[in-house]
Amino acid sequence: MPTLEYLRSEIEHMRRQIGRQQKEIQSLRRAGLSTASAESLLGRMQAKVDGLCDQRDQLRKAEPGPVRGRVLGGRKW
Repeated sequence: MPTLEYLRSEIEHMRRQIGRQQKEIQSLRRAGLSTASAESLLGRMQAKVDGLCDQRDQLRKAEPGPVRGRVLGGRKW
């Protein structure tokens, strides 16, 4: 099973790729070219990111950690 850090870095990487893909789709539209295949790829990429986010959330819930809702260095009064 992948680690939490790996999932976070993979999500960040995929989001950068999605941003590039969106820019490329915009340029194709401006040029008047078909974007159907690029949009289907973009949909698959977004679905993969959603799946990775679900895995990350499951790992975060299973991981023991500090009490949620507390701020480090927060006021004591």
